[in-house]
Amino acid sequence: MVAEPKPFVADTVAGQRNPAQSLSVQWTALQDAAAAVAALAGLSPERPSPQVRNFPALIKDVGGWRFELAADLIGDLTAMMRPGLTALLAVNARGQDATAAAVTLWREFHHARNSVLALVPQGGELGPRRSA
Repeated sequence: MVAEPKPFVADTVAGQRNPAQSLSVQWTALQDAAAAVAALAGLSPERPSPQVRNFPALIKDVGGWRFELAADLIGDLTAMMRPGLTALLAVNARGQDATAAAVTLWREFHHARNSVLALVPQGGELGPRRSA
């Protein structure tokens, strides 16, 4: 009998993810869902910017109320994308054109994601603000 490997659970308590890990997993899933919506909309794949790629780490570093708000907003985005993508896939599976609906969902997602990204303060040319 071969023992199954246990999943990697660094920085967790009793196998539970910490809030930063949960946010990172949700963020990645949202980006994957958005890529699927973009494909259904007939849009070319988006090349994620460093701000999009690094958002979970950046917002974790900011912390405080911004982190909490980001977590809430990402939950809201997930609640929007899950049924939207499910509906688009169902329409597509029936052989119907889902392009217009997919473009609409993509625009809504993109607008909401930009609002979430704005929670990370912009650094100047010297990079993000650092304090002791």
